[in-house]
Amino acid sequence: TLNEESIRDNFVIIYELLDETMDHGLPQSLDSTILRQFITQEGNRMADDSKNKPPVALTNAVSWRAEGIKHKKNEIFLDVVEKLNLLVAANGTVLHCEINGAVKMKSFLSGMPELKLGLNDKVMFEASGRNQQARGGKSVELEDIKFHQCVRLARFENDRTISFIPPDGEFDLMTYRLDTQVKPLIWVEAVVEPHKGSRIEYMIKTRSQFKSRSVANNVEISIPVPPDVDSPSFKSSVGNVTYLPDKDCVVWTIKQFHGGREYLMRAHFGLPSITRDEADAANKGMGSGMDMSWKKPIGVKFEIPYFTVSGIQVRYLKIIERSGYQA
Repeated sequence: TLNEESIRDNFVIIYELLDETMDHGLPQSLDSTILRQFITQEGNRMADDSKNKPPVALTNAVSWRAEGIKHKKNEIFLDVVEKLNLLVAANGTVLHCEINGAVKMKSFLSGMPELKLGLNDKVMFEASGRNQQARGGKSVELEDIKFHQCVRLARFENDRTISFIPPDGEFDLMTYRLDTQVKPLIWVEAVVEPHKGSRIEYMIKTRSQFKSRSVANNVEISIPVPPDVDSPSFKSSVGNVTYLPDKDCVVWTIKQFHGGREYLMRAHFGLPSITRDEADAANKGMGSGMDMSWKKPIGVKFEIPYFTVSGIQVRYLKIIERSGYQA
């Protein structure tokens, strides 16, 4: 049992452990068999330790899954979810492009099943001699792969096979990252016409640059506006437009954006005869001033189901269980 009293009683051995495991703040050795050779102190065991035994699952080789799990219907669900972070300059140049992906699973399998997952991994294709398939654009080179603890890492390092005994319920099997150049899936062009002391007008044109069979859902296009605008009016060919004064932006919402389509939105705002920044500057005797911080990048958020930017594909998912049930 770990509590304040046991920590106080074993202060010296804990200090020795930390001294051996950490060196200048960096972990050095965490192997218990090696540490036993250097630790000279003996620990003080609490009197009631024998009564408070840890759960069986914690002492199993498969600590993330309890034994004897049964489901009436054996099912497993797999989703590949990718987030695309893209920053584009005003002239259309892509400044930053990063794909963060995750393979999410939901397991309702009985017993102790072993699963094998196959992806179109470039390194795996090359290792198995399928170089032509790897060069043909049907494979992806994954970076910064992080696995759930259930994955057998030694086997993955050896032959790139993702083999594992899944925990029951929902979990992230793996996450990955890709640094690759991708064209913006939804392109946005903005024309801003400010008329000093009277009004400011926006013309926003957006175009989807993916195939027509795909559909982007819940598209949100955020356009920054000056902090002191008033009297908003909007006209759009599709969707709803809302002015959010607390965020100094206009949000154009399109519920469904089909591939290969183009839409237009116009916005009109009134401006005060003298801006807040000019008034502050005049009061301080600094002449006229204009805060341009509202000219931030336009933000676009959306979801495209059954679509991966990286091109990652699930080639197979095999389930092996001793009882031989169908899933």
